[in-house]
Amino acid sequence: MTTAPPTDHSPAPTFRDTFRQPRAVWAVAFACVITFMGIGLVDPILKPIADELGATPSETSLLFTSYMAVMGVAMLITGVISSRIGAKRTLLSGLLLIIVFAGLAGMSDSIGAIVGFRAGWGLGNALFVATALSTIVVASAGTAGQAVIFFEAALGLGIAVGPIVGGQLGSISWRAPFFGVSVLMLIALIATAFLLPPTPPSPRKTSLADPFKALRHPGLLTIALTALFYNMGFFTLLAFAPFPLDMTASQVGWIFFGWGLFLAVASVWTAPALQRRFGTVPTILVALALFAADLAVMALFTESKTVLVVGIIVAGAFLGINNTLITEAVMGAAPVERPVASSAYSFVRFSGGAVAPWAAGRLGEEINASAPFWMGAGVVVIGFIIMAVGSKHLRVHHEAPSAHSSEEAEAVLVGDID
Repeated sequence: MTTAPPTDHSPAPTFRDTFRQPRAVWAVAFACVITFMGIGLVDPILKPIADELGATPSETSLLFTSYMAVMGVAMLITGVISSRIGAKRTLLSGLLLIIVFAGLAGMSDSIGAIVGFRAGWGLGNALFVATALSTIVVASAGTAGQAVIFFEAALGLGIAVGPIVGGQLGSISWRAPFFGVSVLMLIALIATAFLLPPTPPSPRKTSLADPFKALRHPGLLTIALTALFYNMGFFTLLAFAPFPLDMTASQVGWIFFGWGLFLAVASVWTAPALQRRFGTVPTILVALALFAADLAVMALFTESKTVLVVGIIVAGAFLGINNTLITEAVMGAAPVERPVASSAYSFVRFSGGAVAPWAAGRLGEEINASAPFWMGAGVVVIGFIIMAVGSKHLRVHHEAPSAHSSEEAEAVLVGDID
């Protein structure tokens, strides 16, 4: 079940070459940074929102549920849309939706309204993220590998900086991060509209039925179900941990900055290195086991803020490894086109991201603060078992993608948009 070492021995691009890109690429990359900031942006303001609007943890956690649920469903149609209207129009549509719904969320006075507007934000995010990588590769100067490294840098920067921005703006008002996103996305929209050349529709039109047909393949179904349960653990950590921490928005922002930094580094560098050394499936299984153990430790010592802080930050490394390798395994999981497999996989796994935040909040309210972490550990163990039993269906004997190849970056992309 291990993968062979890569055969691409081409020299690595220099730092200067990688970042010498056209203005159109810089415009899309800037939008990527802001988009991926949205992943951790709301973490520091979850408790302030709950306190000011009188919402319970489960109600506030619906900000993640609506966002992820709509994004998962939207992933089924992004290929249909982009193949018909072109990448540029798809990007601009996604940016416009984010601008509108983030601004409306900031103006809302009820938790229900914010939850609803976050759903619209999720639709815009799906439309943008689904076409960002291919757009950068097409518009970039130099090799595809250089464009991919550039994209990875934007992705990592956004994930790491998001919690800091949310925490600092959130210390002013919980509304400020939402307005900040709208302003930054408006700048990105204008830059993308003027600097990115028009892109024609794809000659092949994707069908809505294609992703569902792809799930008939046992290998793809194994990966999707593994990711579903693993993401329940992921979003239990993301959505519930700020409540037992009971810290200021700025403090939570810095903690999740550490989490995002570990996640970004593990996604881009650690995961490919471990894959080439130990193989895809063994690395995934070990990372899942360590993540489950981390959540169990947090469940045992929930009253210790030190343990929670360390557990959150360390979890970023396990999440980064799994985000990349589990998604990358999708490429060899079924004899279907890569975008079709990704759509099917994303639809299933985002279901876990949609259910877990609400379930964790309810458990924390009705039982105790440790219960959500126990739930997270348990579902990750289920994901481990599914992967261990179903790995025989995976075609991971093919060569691992070369470092910074377009295939590796696609895996990072789809794996990190939760």
